[in-house]
Amino acid sequence: MLSKKKDKSKARDTWRDKQWYTIIAPPYFGNIEAGETVTSDSQKLIDRVVETTLYDVTGDFSLVHVKMFFKIVDVKGDKAYTDFKGHDLTRDYLRSLVRRGSSRVDGVFDIETKDGRLLRVSAVAFTNNRAKTSQEKLIRKIMYDTLLEKAKQLNYGEFVQEAVLGKIASEIYNAAKKVTPLRKCEIRKSKLISKTKMKGVRKKRKAKAKKEAEATEEEVAAA
Repeated sequence: MLSKKKDKSKARDTWRDKQWYTIIAPPYFGNIEAGETVTSDSQKLIDRVVETTLYDVTGDFSLVHVKMFFKIVDVKGDKAYTDFKGHDLTRDYLRSLVRRGSSRVDGVFDIETKDGRLLRVSAVAFTNNRAKTSQEKLIRKIMYDTLLEKAKQLNYGEFVQEAVLGKIASEIYNAAKKVTPLRKCEIRKSKLISKTKMKGVRKKRKAKAKKEAEATEEEVAAA
């Protein structure tokens, strides 16, 4: 009986030693307060990944389906400062975009921003009608070309901001709807792979993407 009381007292003391920290979003998301977390040692917060939503960041309820992931990189006082780790759209939201008799076109690309950060970006487009294989390939090419061009122009913070807020998806939509009528286009997921440049990897992927694009153009010309 005495042992149980000691265990309960120890648990209360452990919780009492913990402190709450306010999670601060990166500067390119306005340094807003994105939530709270608790720990007994501030150093244990470093590299911890926290999840929130774009609604929590912007206050726009229509963006509640966008999940955001921030990685804690520094702690000062009772504030935990973060960097953007990635984002993801909820399954329910993506499921709501599917229609019978239409096509879903997915593309996954590794993109390097102007300041040398490598991301894996997943784009998706939903057509009004069933798309041909050649049309799907052209849409994927447009996705890649648009993402590559934006990444060349923007640094990491600018790129992820445009990706999660829908600006890049809008540019893909406007270009790809000329191939076949589209209902929706989204950047459904992004993930930071590396903070340093990977020239060898980038060169191989560019060569592969170029080869696929040339094959697609030949198929369309032959059709």
